[in-house]
Amino acid sequence: SLYQAGTSLDFGYFRRRSRFITAELTLLRCYNLLRPHCTAALWPIIDGMNRSQQRRHLYYQCGRLTRRGLPFALRIGLLWLVVIQLTPAPPRPVSEPPQTVKTEQPLLCVHTRLTDEVEDWKIQRSLQLVREMGAATIVDFFPWAYVETAPGYYDWHHPDRIIQMAQAQGLTVIARIGLVPDWARPASSQQRTSLNSLTSDYYAAYAQFVGAFAARYRGQIAAIIAWNEPNLSFEWGYRQVVPAEYVAFLRQVYTAAHQADPAVMVLGGALAPTLENSLTAISDLDYLRGIYEAGGAPFFDGLAVHTYGFTHPATDPPATNVLNFRRVELLHAIMAANGDGNKPVFITESGWNDAPRWPLAVTPGERIAYTLDAYRWADAYYPWLQRLCLWYFRAPTWQYAYPDHWALVTPDFQLRPIYDALKAFAQLPPERNPPQTF
Repeated sequence: SLYQAGTSLDFGYFRRRSRFITAELTLLRCYNLLRPHCTAALWPIIDGMNRSQQRRHLYYQCGRLTRRGLPFALRIGLLWLVVIQLTPAPPRPVSEPPQTVKTEQPLLCVHTRLTDEVEDWKIQRSLQLVREMGAATIVDFFPWAYVETAPGYYDWHHPDRIIQMAQAQGLTVIARIGLVPDWARPASSQQRTSLNSLTSDYYAAYAQFVGAFAARYRGQIAAIIAWNEPNLSFEWGYRQVVPAEYVAFLRQVYTAAHQADPAVMVLGGALAPTLENSLTAISDLDYLRGIYEAGGAPFFDGLAVHTYGFTHPATDPPATNVLNFRRVELLHAIMAANGDGNKPVFITESGWNDAPRWPLAVTPGERIAYTLDAYRWADAYYPWLQRLCLWYFRAPTWQYAYPDHWALVTPDFQLRPIYDALKAFAQLPPERNPPQTF
């Protein structure tokens, strides 16, 4: 009845009644479970009991089953824990003697992306595959923020393992240094910022880190790239891109690096290929002219260049209004016009993308043909070019978008056709008959 306690609803009664019904249902389940395990002679006795007697009897029988089943359940649990502990340990780096790279193509170089690779064995395997492909040089990114977590405090574990493993494979390392630690970035409440935001107040701090980096890896790295794509506002920390500002920055970096290691090369530029001229980006050609106009020539030993083919064959002629592989020739012409024609050039990012749905991509077959033609063309016509580094070798994880199709090797170490083509190409002597233009 809804009015057991009077005319007002007694919700406590309903809660107690609900618990009673739940207990009755539980006993009924026990009753049905116990029935097959009891003798036929026993059930008439149970059936003859009143409800209270049946309840006490069923509680007793359920308790007996629990006491009997508990040790078995504990044994199963312990066995499961033992099985978990017996699962294979994760792979570890394999000790091996120092290796050398066998190649006939010294220009061949790749931009590895080992920055966020967590497992050491994957770093080692990536570098082994680079060596086996025939590339003698890698470019990798060493974030300042990962190492100098507080002013003057350095945690070198991240770069140590990459550089040591690269040396073990006989590879030459070009280090790109960037990514500003939070203590050196301006407050986001004061201005728009990014992980690349570095004001002039902290140029000296960046230069000091570059000096510490060069001193620690003296004789182990060939060159340092000072910043990345400073002609883009995003890469310059959302500040207005001004070549003279970059020269002021480069001057301090160059001095610190050479004080620590006179033999290390400081590469300037690393400019993004773009046709834009606005507050957010400056054409790479105009920006390089601005560097020379601001007196930046003495502060870089070589120029780092980014030149992508996009949908154009490698042999397409350069033009000021076109982004293609041979755009590097226009940049070198600006160097020559400023008396820097003999200064070395490093293409630190280049290549073609073969994503099936990206409008600026090519087919896998075209990608192979254009890439090999780029190396043949550079070998025949670019005596000033030191390395041609492809973007990129392998990423730690999938992005499930078109950037995955820059890679030569997948995150799970599947070799793509472009890898096999480059591996075969690296064992061929340089061709003196470059591809023809059309």
